[in-house]
Amino acid sequence: MFDFLDSDWFNIGLEVVFIILISYDVKKYFETKKREYIINIVLTIGFAIWALYPYYTSYVGWEESQKEKMISTCDKEDANTTKLCKCIDDALFKGFTHDEYIALDKNGSEYQEFIKEAKEDCLDDSWF
Repeated sequence: MFDFLDSDWFNIGLEVVFIILISYDVKKYFETKKREYIINIVLTIGFAIWALYPYYTSYVGWEESQKEKMISTCDKEDANTTKLCKCIDDALFKGFTHDEYIALDKNGSEYQEFIKEAKEDCLDDSWF
């Protein structure tokens, strides 16, 4: 139901909202010099870090050399298979850090369930 929470556009939207809130409070602070706007700025920055940090672990947790080693080999002739493999690889990079992925049991039920859900999400053509 809440699959949109994993999308990059949701993250970008959250960042824009936080930037708007912070810039509004900065503007109001310079107009009025009230301390309450500084508190709002600090709280907004703190909440932004708390809300967005889990989304950025996927981008920071992998180095390019590690990603290239882990990318699955796909059949280059079939465009749909290549698209599916790339989508699953992206889901892996977003879902796990490199250390978590290395320590993960690839035959375990948790990993198999993750791959199953990633395939379903990648093959789903709906907007959400």
